Amino acid sequence: MDLRTLFFNYRSYTPIPLLLAILIWADPSPASLAGGLTPALLGESLRVWAVRHAGGATRTTGKPGAGAELITHGPFAYVRNPLYLGNFLLSLGLCLMAWAWMPWMLFLFTALFGVQYSLIVSLEEERLRQHFGQIYEKYLQAVPRFIPRLRPYNAQRVSGMPLGRALKIEKNTLLSFFLVTTAIFLRWKLGAAN
Repeated sequence: MDLRTLFFNYRSYTPIPLLLAILIWADPSPASLAGGLTPALLGESLRVWAVRHAGGATRTTGKPGAGAELITHGPFAYVRNPLYLGNFLLSLGLCLMAWAWMPWMLFLFTALFGVQYSLIVSLEEERLRQHFGQIYEKYLQAVPRFIPRLRPYNAQRVSGMPLGRALKIEKNTLLSFFLVTTAIFLRWKLGAAN
């Protein structure tokens, strides 16, 4: 099996060892909780916005899918991988909130994230090139992979699916975010009580 496919199939589970590590070594403070919550909420908000435009296709496993049309509206008009950028910000925020093994945890997180998502994105880009051809090549040249452009790629006014439906699709990530955030907060409360 292609290593890229392996990482793609298990991308929902690969953060678990990192999350366990930050919970085990957590040393949160009010400053780390406040400082980490901001990028985490920004990341989750970006994910919800992206899901509103991409729908449930973001939950595929097996091999990357490609719908009937290339999604270039919503956050996809600014960055090609808004869900993965959202994942990065969300995970970064959790690392900062926990303040575990700093600054080494940030280096480890960034390196592991970079390896995993460079493999996943290369697989997805290969699939999208095959499926959309020149349309995707044009999009690829105009829209950055991870650092958003300042102006949208196109001026489409597409509102996306209703927020409630997007939240339902995003429920697993939201639940995980809530549980890990609560665990970090409880670690701080227990530490502060001692």
